[in-house]
Amino acid sequence: MSENKEENRLTAARIARVGLFSALAMIFGYLEMLIPVQPGIPGIKLGLANIIIVISMYLFSTGEVVFILIVRNVLSGFLFGNVVTLIYCLAGGFLSFLGMYFAKRTGLFSIVGVSATGGVLHNVGQLLVALILINNNAVLYYLPVLLISGSISGVVIGFISKLILPRIKFRQ
Repeated sequence: MSENKEENRLTAARIARVGLFSALAMIFGYLEMLIPVQPGIPGIKLGLANIIIVISMYLFSTGEVVFILIVRNVLSGFLFGNVVTLIYCLAGGFLSFLGMYFAKRTGLFSIVGVSATGGVLHNVGQLLVALILINNNAVLYYLPVLLISGSISGVVIGFISKLILPRIKFRQ
């Protein structure tokens, strides 16, 4: 009986942590929307909410990270955007997640490399959606700009995540 109670407490603690990280991802995304300085190039931003996703890759199970990603994208899409925004976010988010998952799993990449992979693939995912929705190959001319910006933002997010991750301590 005592063991089952302890197991339930750990499960409740994990659920609370996943909920907290989902909320933090939404808050970071909202805060980024409030930053008045934009680079002037459509679709390019730092991606502060991705700090939470990258850190989650090292703290939670795959299913929990996917849950955080879905909650963040769906709620943010409906609260701060529209259905098209949601499609772009989900496509970028899932392609980014898959790339980070495999990059991390190989053991060849540091957290910065994992994050850079995610940054690049997030932009590629969104570009693929644009290619489908607009049905014009001319959007592919934008690919070099998105690859460079995704690499830069991914590296920045990776370094920030690298600084934060060791400071996170969960009590059991």
